[in-house]
Amino acid sequence: QVQLVESGGGLVQPGGSLRLACAASGLPFNFNQYIMRWYRQGPGKERELVATITSGGAFTVYTNAVKGRFTISRDNAKNTVSLQMNSLKPEDTAVYYCNALRTPVNYWGQGTQVTVSS
Repeated sequence: QVQLVESGGGLVQPGGSLRLACAASGLPFNFNQYIMRWYRQGPGKERELVATITSGGAFTVYTNAVKGRFTISRDNAKNTVSLQMNSLKPEDTAVYYCNALRTPVNYWGQGTQVTVSS
């Protein structure tokens, strides 16, 4: 059974930081064969892709709204992917989802809530 379990969400003031983590288990192929991504869905908004990291970790891509503030990383030995979020803004408030992609199949976590508010 595939599981992607996110953790690290919570309530933080504007300008603060959070670090999200996603632990993968039960994937049919080795974790290092999966592109890992973080998505988010804010209230009343569609789900959007926030950050992507390639299977070996050499390349990362970010949506413009988080460039320079968020950093995605992975540890293939521990089957984990992280999202370091700095300088958080109220508009970053969303449920954040971990995604594992090995074309054509992808898997989702259950999400973790991030709320940025004073």
